[in-house]
Amino acid sequence: MSLLEYFGIRSRPEIYYYNTKTGFHPEVLADKLESLIQEELDKGKKGVVFLCIGTDRSTGDSLGPLIGHKLREMERRWGLKQRAAVFGTLERPVHAMNLERYQEFITENFPNYVVIAVDASVGDLEHVGYVTLGKGSLKPGLGVSKDLSEVGDIFITGIVGGSGNFDPVMLQSVRLSVVMRMADCICEGISLVENLWDFPSAV
Repeated sequence: MSLLEYFGIRSRPEIYYYNTKTGFHPEVLADKLESLIQEELDKGKKGVVFLCIGTDRSTGDSLGPLIGHKLREMERRWGLKQRAAVFGTLERPVHAMNLERYQEFITENFPNYVVIAVDASVGDLEHVGYVTLGKGSLKPGLGVSKDLSEVGDIFITGIVGGSGNFDPVMLQSVRLSVVMRMADCICEGISLVENLWDFPSAV
């Protein structure tokens, strides 16, 4: 869970907002995500890793595992081999207690891959239900007062609550419909990113 205003980054390029409540166009999200990925590939990166952070034990913090689960389901439904590595699913979530181990594993086994960090976040109340996308890392745990390492070359977040009320109790009261809608929109956008399917399956 990351606090949108802080993200742990001193300087950051523009953050792009996508309203999943109305007027969402997955191809617009896909186009920007693809351009951000391509920028990293042009630097010599050779693959893509999705690191989906969160826990299924809290509705508000379940966005990451839901997206990881949906990405794996897309693989099975389409009969395709996933061409990007995915970590963090409902069955095997990546959360505060094991995030560092996953980071070490990715560093050792995918040393030259673009890491796309996916997490729930908090922000302005009027932005609840929005997806954010940007270049740079995010700092998980700020929303629940945990000090975790920054992760990712690119971030995708879904805003689940207001930054003035980011205690764990608030996360439990987030509507599942809000989280599911954002997860569906994000995965629909990801599915349209053509250069994700150009790499051999890693996991």
